[in-house]
Amino acid sequence: MRLVPGDFDVPVRFETESFVLEPLGPEHNDRDYGAWSSSIDHIQTTPGFIGGRWPHPMPLSENLADLERHRAEFEAGTDFAYTVLDPQTDDVIGCVYVDPDPRRPGGVVVRSWVRVTHSNLDEPLRDAVVDWLRRDWPFASVAVPGLDSHDL
Repeated sequence: MRLVPGDFDVPVRFETESFVLEPLGPEHNDRDYGAWSSSIDHIQTTPGFIGGRWPHPMPLSENLADLERHRAEFEAGTDFAYTVLDPQTDDVIGCVYVDPDPRRPGGVVVRSWVRVTHSNLDEPLRDAVVDWLRRDWPFASVAVPGLDSHDL
């Protein structure tokens, strides 16, 4: 089921001085793999990922399949995954996932992570993305697991 109306133009870019978001896809495979696989311990302590099934070690080919799935979901409008890029180097420094909120119709759950080397961006990224989703997207609510009044 689509998260947004058919006439809503889903943003394909969001920029700040500290990061750039663009749809996550297969073209990011090597850089994405390097980002999360070097930061598993850090990601596992990030709200939204604590106690979850991901990240876990996997081969690059499995990561590629995940990125292909994320791109297909993005294009179908059912979920939106963005890669987080360093605006200076274009390196992948994290990801943002926007998924349907199972507890709030019309709402979404947003999770984000960054490389351990960019841990200073954990809060600023999350706050900027939540503000962007509330301001520019047609969602009834935006929740962050582990930080909102209800855990998902």
